[in-house]
Amino acid sequence: MKIDVITIFPRMVEAGLAEGVVGRARTAGILDIVVHNLRDFTSDRHHVVDDVPFGGGPGMVMKAEPFFAALAAIREHRGSPDAVVLLTPAGERFTQPGARRLAGIAHLVFLCGRYEGIDERVRDALATEEISIGDYVLSGGEVPALAVIDAVARLVPGVVGDEQSVAADSFTRGLLDYPHYTRPAEFDGRKVPEVLLSGHHGEIRRWRRETALQRTVNRRPDLLAGATLDADEREWLKRSK
Repeated sequence: MKIDVITIFPRMVEAGLAEGVVGRARTAGILDIVVHNLRDFTSDRHHVVDDVPFGGGPGMVMKAEPFFAALAAIREHRGSPDAVVLLTPAGERFTQPGARRLAGIAHLVFLCGRYEGIDERVRDALATEEISIGDYVLSGGEVPALAVIDAVARLVPGVVGDEQSVAADSFTRGLLDYPHYTRPAEFDGRKVPEVLLSGHHGEIRRWRRETALQRTVNRRPDLLAGATLDADEREWLKRSK
């Protein structure tokens, strides 16, 4: 997978991409990620990327020209992207199905805004889609870009060593994950559930399925409407009501 990120804080993005599974996948060549400094695509000697808003108002607006120049350079040197993603509070809410869809795209470009926002002509002419990671305001698009890249990268074959762990992640089937435990079997008076120590794999699978369902019912019942449930899980839900 090929990913390009356009930002005025490349070191911030590079730091987030250097560690963990994403960092290892970059080193292994599974992910081809390039971070571009937007200031490199300005035409003035001060590398200005923002200006006052037309019509007045507080703050500054990021200029259109550097984004257009940056994307033109990506097309020339990296190929035409399949999707150009603008990170914005006005975008579609990012979800696990959205991550799965993006993981199937060969070349992604992420546009990171700052200040009061980006000139609307960037949204109109360059962005093919807009993504929000939640109903709150951050200082810029860098943290959302890192979050989206991490979620998408986990679904690219070879990025996560144990692909079964990805298949069991929260939201994969529309449910929250079941509780996890490791050694020691008792800590601070708190014991691991006996079923996990039993060696009975059928009972363990049932316990995990039921605790995932119970956790979802208690914490995120809204997810159940879109969850993929088997017959046993549907029966359990009926009995639990």
